[in-house]
Amino acid sequence: MKILVSGSTGLVGTALVPLLMKAGHTVCRLVRPGTVVKDGDGFQIAWNPATGELGGAGVGADAVVNLAGVPVAGKRWTAERKAELRASRVDTTRALVTALAKMNARPRVLVSISGTGFYGNRGDEVLTEESAPGTDFLARLAKDWEGEALKAEALGIRVVLARFGVVLAKHGGALPQMTLPFRFFVGGKIGSGKQWLSWITLEDAVEAIKFALENGNLRGPINFVSPRPVQNAEFTKALAHAMHRPALFPAPAFALRLALGEMADALLLSSQRVLPRKLEQLGFQFRHSELNATLNAILRRT
Repeated sequence: MKILVSGSTGLVGTALVPLLMKAGHTVCRLVRPGTVVKDGDGFQIAWNPATGELGGAGVGADAVVNLAGVPVAGKRWTAERKAELRASRVDTTRALVTALAKMNARPRVLVSISGTGFYGNRGDEVLTEESAPGTDFLARLAKDWEGEALKAEALGIRVVLARFGVVLAKHGGALPQMTLPFRFFVGGKIGSGKQWLSWITLEDAVEAIKFALENGNLRGPINFVSPRPVQNAEFTKALAHAMHRPALFPAPAFALRLALGEMADALLLSSQRVLPRKLEQLGFQFRHSELNATLNAILRRT
């Protein structure tokens, strides 16, 4: 297949592109103005979401993977930051679908990234793809983001909404930040430690995208998470064990809210017990589902 990939310079994109190329697919990276991409990592196509301009080399694509979106963590959620988060997801996806609509020969499938933040803070409730959305900022953002991607269905394109949990990788994403307190022997559970964390390894994440591209029975919202979500206290214990560190210093909820504001509740204190029901029903095989073994393997790698 000829596959267009937006957001290819991020954590997931940098792992996905070589995987697809190794599988024999032709990968065209949609490159925004000013973005620097290494040579040899697929073809490059000029892409400007602000104007909707997509280079002519995108013609004839069989599939599109939309990974665009600035990270939700890293900066306090001011009004300006929220607008940036929304523009990088909702507006960019709208521009991409509009560009696809202008093609005479359209792709057969669009895999568009989303997140388990769609469900909001749900306590111990078991969440599947059929569960209702939440009501907080991240949930509303994910719902609007997915809504723009779903408009591609009217163009005859199969749409997969990839709702990612926390992606675990040694050199990017959330895990390096999670390990930092433990490196200085001050790590511990967050808040009550009872909140559920739904996770997936980077390796399984990109394999699941490849699976979604190649499996015509996959469509609509799909939870890209391990079959075994864990509570924060269990995750903390497993991480401390993998790093040979104690887990003695809990981070109180009030202190996190004071430091991070609304972002603390959405990213650190909310609970999402999400299961990958559709992936399992269609036979996707997770390589990593046991947290202890997974963290030991990731942190052993150089």
